[in-house]
Amino acid sequence: MKTLSARYRQAHKEAKWALGLALAYFVWWYCTAYGFAPASTDTTMPPLYWGFPLWFLLACIIGPVIFTLLCALMVKFLYRDMPLDAEQETPHE
Repeated sequence: MKTLSARYRQAHKEAKWALGLALAYFVWWYCTAYGFAPASTDTTMPPLYWGFPLWFLLACIIGPVIFTLLCALMVKFLYRDMPLDAEQETPHE
């Protein structure tokens, strides 16, 4: 990254991806936690998968694993290593 503006563009791109992934994780958690939870009027025990109800398994075990892997892929392929020292842009003459 040569210029300061190029570093700002890259930083904004990385921030947008990070916010997008955080919002996607919230949507995942909300949909699986509330979408697969049994109705409050249902008094029977929900079916268990590996000892957990499906809503808990998806929202609290599988979801974090998936989004941790997505975060690692995002860092590997979208983030760039850049120096933190400030270089002045030279005006084009």
